[in-house]
Amino acid sequence: MVKETDTVDPRDPRVMTGQVWEELCDTFRRAGELVAGPDVPDTPLDRAVGYRYLTQFIEAGINFCVAHGDGDYPEFTRMMDMGMRWGLDSPDCLYIVATVKEGREYRIWGDPGTSNHMDIQLNTGHYALGDISAVRTLGSISRDDFVRGPDGGFEIFLGGERRASNWVPSGPEAGFVLVRQNFLDWATERPGSFQIERVGAPVEKPDIRTDQIAERIDVLRSWVEKGGALWETMSRGMLSLEPNTTVTYAPGESEGNSGLKGQIYCQGNFRCRPDEAVIFEAVPPPARHWNVSLANFYWEAVDFMTRQGSLNGAQAELDEDGVFRAVIAHHDPGVPNWLDPCGQEAGTLALRFILAEQELQSPVSRVVPFDSLRSELPAGTRRVSPAEREQRLRDRREALWLRYRR
Repeated sequence: MVKETDTVDPRDPRVMTGQVWEELCDTFRRAGELVAGPDVPDTPLDRAVGYRYLTQFIEAGINFCVAHGDGDYPEFTRMMDMGMRWGLDSPDCLYIVATVKEGREYRIWGDPGTSNHMDIQLNTGHYALGDISAVRTLGSISRDDFVRGPDGGFEIFLGGERRASNWVPSGPEAGFVLVRQNFLDWATERPGSFQIERVGAPVEKPDIRTDQIAERIDVLRSWVEKGGALWETMSRGMLSLEPNTTVTYAPGESEGNSGLKGQIYCQGNFRCRPDEAVIFEAVPPPARHWNVSLANFYWEAVDFMTRQGSLNGAQAELDEDGVFRAVIAHHDPGVPNWLDPCGQEAGTLALRFILAEQELQSPVSRVVPFDSLRSELPAGTRRVSPAEREQRLRDRREALWLRYRR
């Protein structure tokens, strides 16, 4: 059995004495300020949602920073899913991530699946740094770009010598590879299967050392402290805009800092009291994919599995004039394009377009009394019965169970 030579364990004193664990627990304790700190919403729902978010954000950090933090023996893990929502996650996207290191060559292979759009991206840095400008994209490749085998499978390489196809260049400070699979038809599109290995590495990896676990726990602490602060700052920035407004970012503006290549981001906020409805209007340009989703104060997507907290181009219904009109309301308004804020009277909003063929016209929103909603919508707006709504939600839940199955 081939095995790389083990390095003598340096007996890291913080690990041997338990100090590293005490420091981690102190970090977790301070992280409570994200939920119970000043100027944080403090209704019973907000507190419950906040502590749930915090545990899920820590879980994501444990997965990414500790359990799968070895760049010499990388493994793909979920970065986000319906039980780990953070960083303005997209309900249409299945995110997986693996840790890598500079100066190494990696091979990724498998079945790319049938998602509407799939992209593999190599980045520097780490989200634990708490500075989005420190995360830079070294290169990416989509399913449209790479050559597939006779069986439909694929094999690509990251770093190493330049290859004619199926190759992504690496560089200094390479830190992680991120795979995004965006699903349009939730019921029929299936996830891919991805494996990664460092080229030349044996299958059996050495035992973990005390200095290695100390380093990974320190990254986890930074994930919670600096990363948590980053997403709070981003969310507060959107919430500070005028109520029910959005900001559209130029194409390509974010793709250099780990944003998806070819995606236009439009972000903003919503404000909606229980007796109100917000009519959100946008004209979707022809695009590979588009969706709109609601998120809460923590920049966490609201429930999109058992509630209709998001819609995409296959789920939404456009009016005869080509306008997408969504209704944000706390009670079912009986229209197809209901966006359920899941009890949140204020939150953030994201509109995404992948490979749009035209520029996006700025969306507009207006607040109307809930009881007057029907008179504010086009006369041809279809009515959705309670039975149809129940079936729609059942279909969403079943499709997402299949997408996120363990």
